[in-house]
Amino acid sequence: MGIELPTGTDPVSIRKRIEAMEYVLERSLVVPGTKFPIGLDTIIGFVPVLGDLIAAGLAAYIVWEAKNLGLPRWKLWRMLGNVAIDSAVGAVPIVGDAFDMVYRSNTKNLRIVKAHLDKHHPHTMVIEG
Repeated sequence: MGIELPTGTDPVSIRKRIEAMEYVLERSLVVPGTKFPIGLDTIIGFVPVLGDLIAAGLAAYIVWEAKNLGLPRWKLWRMLGNVAIDSAVGAVPIVGDAFDMVYRSNTKNLRIVKAHLDKHHPHTMVIEG
């Protein structure tokens, strides 16, 4: 049994893919003995250089999907800035790994995408509760 992700190019499908990627990268696991969520971004960040490059590539996927939604350039640049900050500081051994756990650039970028979609494509909104 696996997660089924929509493959369409419509805003609803893209939103679901971005939400799924953010969840996997930022909140899919819990630090043992705590309730603190972490994700693949934190785990692969422990692998020097290569892990940070892979994490940046996965984060860039969210920006690419946002571009496909037609987000304005300034929002895309802001998203890329979040990824750049996460990648640059995350590359510093130990300090970067701790920073990676709290900065969550993918969550910040998901918020940017959701705000855009809620305004320009309100039919994609999901009532959570």
